[in-house]
Amino acid sequence: MNNSKKIQELNAELNIVYRYLRKLGVSHEDAEDIVQESAYRFLLYYDSIDISKTRSWLIRVALNFHHDQYRKLKREELDLNHEQIALLSKDLPEEIILQKEQRSEVQKVLLKLKPQYREMILLKYQWDLKYEEISKLLEMSIGMVKTNLFRARKQFVKYYRRNNNE
Repeated sequence: MNNSKKIQELNAELNIVYRYLRKLGVSHEDAEDIVQESAYRFLLYYDSIDISKTRSWLIRVALNFHHDQYRKLKREELDLNHEQIALLSKDLPEEIILQKEQRSEVQKVLLKLKPQYREMILLKYQWDLKYEEISKLLEMSIGMVKTNLFRARKQFVKYYRRNNNE
């Protein structure tokens, strides 16, 4: 395979990583930075990466880098896409405010979860991935995916109830 073909394939994979990060609510600028860092690390460790697992490796590196940056900055992310959709809808202002508050509550609860649990919930319920797809992406058995999702849901419900009782 020639170099231009390899570069095109890497760019295609990086575009998928970028779209995934944006779907998670990462800002355009941050997603670009994370993808750039992932590409840099891919080029550094290219020799030790199984080519058939390039996408999952890139996503894992991107998520780890994102989590590291998030912990360092301790900032709250906003999902502007949902806000824009709500403003374009024909809902009453009260309904828009209620939807925004509910999304905010869910976001706060998600941020309290372990990063692995948060990721599992987002993959399953925001991205609508099947257990098999999550298993391949995270390189773990389907049984482990189901177990971790069960634990993640249980922890989410616990934190959500605790938030609403405060």
